Amino acid sequence: MTATREPKPDLSAMLSLDRDSPRRSDADHLGRLISDPGARMIVLLGGKPVIRPSPDGQAAQLRRFSPNALRDAGVPLTDVFFLGLDPSTGSGVFALDMDADPADVANTSTERSAGALEQFFSPAVDLRSLAMQGVLSGDELAISATAVALANWTAGSRFCGRCGSAMVARDGGWRRKCVPCGRDQFPRTDPVVIMLVCDADRCVLGRQAHFPDGMMSALAGFLEPGEDIEAAVVRETAEEIGIAVERVSYAGSQPWPFPHSLMIGCLAQAAFQPLHVDTNELADARWFDRDEVRRMLDGSHPSGLWVPKPHAIAHWLVRRFAAG
Repeated sequence: MTATREPKPDLSAMLSLDRDSPRRSDADHLGRLISDPGARMIVLLGGKPVIRPSPDGQAAQLRRFSPNALRDAGVPLTDVFFLGLDPSTGSGVFALDMDADPADVANTSTERSAGALEQFFSPAVDLRSLAMQGVLSGDELAISATAVALANWTAGSRFCGRCGSAMVARDGGWRRKCVPCGRDQFPRTDPVVIMLVCDADRCVLGRQAHFPDGMMSALAGFLEPGEDIEAAVVRETAEEIGIAVERVSYAGSQPWPFPHSLMIGCLAQAAFQPLHVDTNELADARWFDRDEVRRMLDGSHPSGLWVPKPHAIAHWLVRRFAAG
């Protein structure tokens, strides 16, 4: 018998690369990988992956640079993260976070002008846009998300929280070390519950003030210390819409690199009743029947309402409800 799996968001776990975790702490091993002619590097320019779009702009691939090509362009290989091994070649795949403007890099390079470097790293597109547009494959999106999450964590972990000293990268960027006090810091993941509250025939969708016009989504909130998933769903639902949850079931999860979260998808059963929306948390929230939800999914809702695209776990929670 073949096990069936719930559909996963387009932006999902990175499974196409071998993370090679046991050998990440071996500096000599990583040095050999990055010196290998087959090594390839994903570039983030200001946190945005550099891509190679198709001629019609309907699809794209991550642009994979050789380390030598970057060195020849005068680009310093600092803030490099080891993502994993390409199973088809055995070569290392790395990410380079170029926080600097190409003009600043050009000032230290005798090889390229600022304009040439901007062209060299064009186009760079933010990950959220790439996910919403659906131009990258699931594998490429997952690799990008891993790189962006590591870059976001690193940017916030430059200094030791205990003694204030500058921290140095270890394990291919997966650990940061404070040499003076010996403290180790590892990539941070913030757990978030995202729940579709529903009764037999209706579900609750809400919107935050910063959402695009017309977008409605499932409720969500961070887990607090001392909570389990169910307790967080119950508390967040009560806080945001003022109703009691009767039952919570787990539906799936999704890495969410904005900046470094794990979305824990749940279905929350509650009796149909008036909502008491906390306007400090939500701009709006209301019950929708199944027909309305289906119209939001297919883009035919008469008020122009819609739900997140397939890159987000919220889409699949809503689609599961719409399917009955």
